[in-house]
Amino acid sequence: MDLIVARGRDDLVKARRAGTVALVPTMGALHEGHRSLIRQARVRADQVVVSIFVNPLQFGPNEDFSRYPRTFDADLEVCREEGVDVVFHPAADDLYAADRQVSVSAGEMGRVVEGAFRPGHFDGVLTIVLKLFNLVQPDLAVFGQKDAQQLALIRRMVADLDLPIEILGAPTVREPDGLALSSRNRYLSDGDRQVAVTLSRALRAGAARFTPAEIRQTARAVLDEAGPGLDLDYLALVDPATFAEVSEGYEGLAVLAVAAKVGSTRLIDNVTLTLNPA
Repeated sequence: MDLIVARGRDDLVKARRAGTVALVPTMGALHEGHRSLIRQARVRADQVVVSIFVNPLQFGPNEDFSRYPRTFDADLEVCREEGVDVVFHPAADDLYAADRQVSVSAGEMGRVVEGAFRPGHFDGVLTIVLKLFNLVQPDLAVFGQKDAQQLALIRRMVADLDLPIEILGAPTVREPDGLALSSRNRYLSDGDRQVAVTLSRALRAGAARFTPAEIRQTARAVLDEAGPGLDLDYLALVDPATFAEVSEGYEGLAVLAVAAKVGSTRLIDNVTLTLNPA
């Protein structure tokens, strides 16, 4: 079947087919990482819906909403190549009423780590994701592990609000040099890219250690090698369920997460590791 572009609720209703529906929410500027999400959805569902919407609620006043890449024609071609059934591409005015008052609160987990540096960001993320769930009515949705805190919060929202949707996390896709794929990578100069790979190198180095103190110290030492070209926001070793910092003696899965500005571009990355105290 031909790819359907839906602009509103009525279009989505008309496009709905019998069977399992998977949603892949995106802000566009699709790359190989997004392709991996679509492919995972394709395996699990009879119909795949990709949303493309640059959500103003998740950008702060000094962030890059106005210059965030918008490449809709290229994105449609990616969706065609990957066998997507429906692209949902609404306008902001169609999703957010001028007198909107109610939104989703991300709670305490939305105010730590990434949330501490981007106040209100996760409230905006959860609000748009819940709206997309209500509009598309998917059976499952696929998100990338690169946005680990976002993924954890979406899982929490689904559990806390009793939403009948399965949430799948897909592994981070990386460039050959280790840099995590991101729509923002296109902003990096050649020099910036050389600095940016320090993020993944630091995570790998930290993940090779054994105790929380060693992990943090080792990763931080690698980040310090980058010099003034890397402006670190945070390096955090956290419980993946709560994003609270883990202490010495912690046992089980943990996420080592980093965020930094390289040139004018802010990047995030993370790895999951297992801590087994002696």
